[in-house]
Amino acid sequence: MQSVNELSFRGKDRYRLSSLHFGGVGLLLVVEGVFAFIRLGPVGFCCLLAGTAALVGLGISLARRSWTTVGAAGVTISWGVGRGRTYSWQEIRWVDVRETKTQYGTSRSARITLANGRRRSLPALQHSTQYPDPDFDVDFRQVVDWWKSNTDPAARFEPPKRWWNRLTPQAFGFILGLLITVVVIVVVGIAMG
Repeated sequence: MQSVNELSFRGKDRYRLSSLHFGGVGLLLVVEGVFAFIRLGPVGFCCLLAGTAALVGLGISLARRSWTTVGAAGVTISWGVGRGRTYSWQEIRWVDVRETKTQYGTSRSARITLANGRRRSLPALQHSTQYPDPDFDVDFRQVVDWWKSNTDPAARFEPPKRWWNRLTPQAFGFILGLLITVVVIVVVGIAMG
């Protein structure tokens, strides 16, 4: 049961699918299908297409089911599976916004830093060109106000930057692309082998 003063941010209120999303996924499936059919035949094509559709469906479902609740107990985060995990205010050392610049615009995501140094993004408390949130700054300010009113100032500290925090989306995409390429080559090699 949600308290009157609690803040709640839900993925289903934020992430709406558009025709542009469906078009992009459809194009991806067509390109993948052509190459899969040529290289793997009809059975491999069907398996690869079904696997891709399942992964896309799962990703969309999890994004829409994700949520963040901020209240007296702390911050509760769910990435779409289960009841979520609550981080008490005593565990939270810092609250900030991670800003990522891409060729498509700037993406901002609220996150918390825990006493052990780990950072957790807050699902559905994000702003980007693709999913704009005009209330992002107000919502983030409310989360910070909750944090400040429930923690001792001596327990708050800004964490040092880590190398992967400076990793750009382009570099991450390049690395992920290389990994996917290697996996596909290995799978095709095994199937052809």
